[in-house]
Amino acid sequence: MEVILKEDVPKLGHRGEVVKVAEGYGRNYLLPHKLAIEATTANRAVIEQMKQSAVRKTAVEKTAADALAQQLDGTALSFHRKVGEKDHLFGSVTTSDIAEALERKGFNIDRRKLQLNEPIKSLGEFEVPVRLHRDVTSTIKVTVEKEAEA
Repeated sequence: MEVILKEDVPKLGHRGEVVKVAEGYGRNYLLPHKLAIEATTANRAVIEQMKQSAVRKTAVEKTAADALAQQLDGTALSFHRKVGEKDHLFGSVTTSDIAEALERKGFNIDRRKLQLNEPIKSLGEFEVPVRLHRDVTSTIKVTVEKEAEA
């Protein structure tokens, strides 16, 4: 099945592109979530308008992402976690934890934009990339420290 993407879809394509996808993926995911429309002859005529609109929208989003990236550069977060023997963490620091801490600092960033391959399960300092736009990536410093024992 061919669909026209209305939004950027990771590992599939960018807004305005015509892509071939499996029938089930298109009907059960892309179309209901309004990420794509069917690539009919009528919809293909609309592609040009969508592409022009997408170029303008992307430029605005990139400008906003650049401004946010400048604010984020130098942001440092600190987490205190309980540790066991050999300084092994009980639990971990996840993208949700980082997103909540950023929200408390005034940044409203979706946890899916945090490029953390797996949760942090050890003490130390970590650089976590934040993909704000397909062309704009910023990094934040995350420090995981031992919780003070009472």
